[in-house]
Amino acid sequence: MADLTQIPGRNWKQLTGYLQTPWAVIVVLLGAVALLDPGNLTPTIIFAARALAHTGQYILFAVLLLSYLKATGAEVMVASAFQGREVRMILLAALFGGLAPFCSCEVIPFVAGLLALGAPLSAVMAFWLSSPLIDPPTLLITAGALGWSFAIGKAVFAIALGLFGGFVVKGLIGHGVFADPLKPRKTSGCCSCSGPKLDGKPHWRFWQEDPRRAAFREQFLSNGLFLLKWLALAYVLEALLVRYVPADLIAQAVGGEGVLPIAIAALVGMPAYLNSYVAPPLLAGLMDQGMSTGAAMAFMIAGAVSSIPAMAAVWSLVKLRVFAAYLGLGISGAIIAGILFQLV
Repeated sequence: MADLTQIPGRNWKQLTGYLQTPWAVIVVLLGAVALLDPGNLTPTIIFAARALAHTGQYILFAVLLLSYLKATGAEVMVASAFQGREVRMILLAALFGGLAPFCSCEVIPFVAGLLALGAPLSAVMAFWLSSPLIDPPTLLITAGALGWSFAIGKAVFAIALGLFGGFVVKGLIGHGVFADPLKPRKTSGCCSCSGPKLDGKPHWRFWQEDPRRAAFREQFLSNGLFLLKWLALAYVLEALLVRYVPADLIAQAVGGEGVLPIAIAALVGMPAYLNSYVAPPLLAGLMDQGMSTGAAMAFMIAGAVSSIPAMAAVWSLVKLRVFAAYLGLGISGAIIAGILFQLV
């Protein structure tokens, strides 16, 4: 009898954990459609399935690429960006931040290691601002949902935002604004991901070593399932958005060619953002209903900067004034990027 009384507690924890997954949200959403609007259930599922199948080719390539980069240890190349003169460090940090195959939680131990080695805050800020915006999988998924022009534009703005933030911080440091900016650092990260080693060389022929082959398989499965669940949720949300949210409402809020819709999209994007894999399909639906391209770009950039993992990486390592600068640079950069993308 004692065992029976313990099972419900364990089951409740398991149930709570499952209810927080994208699969559970999908089930709840489709269940609500089945209950409240049963005639739209099949079209919703078909819409989401077709969109997911279209993006499947990008998912496969992205997962293979990311698994290869992880198995070879290519992230050690990023560390070289933080060596040398400060201006060079800012330039390379912004560039590698947009190309680095790190998840958001891996940024924390990586940046902590860079700060421990004495990397300047300006270069670290450039990396922080560009890293959440784009990476190889996000680039491909954005291209699949919004087209290559949008994906390339986002990649360019990611690097530009990193440069913008890095040089602004460099100038402010010169005036003593960010003296002693760091918090006492903790040794643990936000998850089980470990930061990259700052020494060593990539092993491009990873298949020659058993541990690296195992790492490739693990990365392929974990990243594949991760992308699949989030994109499945994204396309279900897009289907519901297209079906139930009036296009006139979206067009009034974030449509048009002026600066105001872009600023509104950036401000809304900061608290509303989910992650870089959910945003492109949702924005595709919003743009079909009248959202301007500039507003979509501002929404995506502001949301990436303000995502919980990205902000946690900054908050855990720096003091309040640096954190505020990070958000200020992110939102202003998002608005500028939206305006420029709208003009182009």
